[in-house]
Amino acid sequence: MKTQAIGHREPLVRLPVSLLALGALAGSGYSLLVRGGLTLDVGLGRRLRPLGPLTVDIDAPRETVYDVIASPYLGRTPRALAGKLQVVERGSDMVLAAHFTEIPGTIATTLETVRFERPDRVHFRLVRGPVPHVVEQFDLREGAKGTRLEYRGELGTDFWQLGGLWGDLVARRWEAAVRASLESVKGEAERRAASES
Repeated sequence: MKTQAIGHREPLVRLPVSLLALGALAGSGYSLLVRGGLTLDVGLGRRLRPLGPLTVDIDAPRETVYDVIASPYLGRTPRALAGKLQVVERGSDMVLAAHFTEIPGTIATTLETVRFERPDRVHFRLVRGPVPHVVEQFDLREGAKGTRLEYRGELGTDFWQLGGLWGDLVARRWEAAVRASLESVKGEAERRAASES
């Protein structure tokens, strides 16, 4: 009788422990996904959504704006960007770079190829990150009073509607990071243009 009583209680004790272990596993999977340490790219139920367009007018020549964007990748990365950018591999017109973005509770890391077409365009393609697919580009056009910098992209997730919800969440953060980057480029390019004139 005692054996049966213990046998009946044992699954009740194991069930909460199993649920806790499953919860911890899901939590660490979520953390890995958010930080870019785990990319789920299975191609099932792929949904694509646009990123941008975001546009900023910059009171600086196109070459100056292009140099502000390209120099941290193709040249020496400034110390001020050390916590946001690490070039892993550098070529003459393409790099493999890790980008670090602070989000509540952690730092998200993306690994991207960045390809340069002087002075018109900069292309980004996600290699590893919180979603399986992102392609982006900066287009630089000469305007009447400087340069118009336009950002456009596409973000893709798997797993149908569930993935789409995740993609919407990631896209909001992604676009906020790009918006901050565009403002930074604008400020630096206009500072350089003013000092050159």
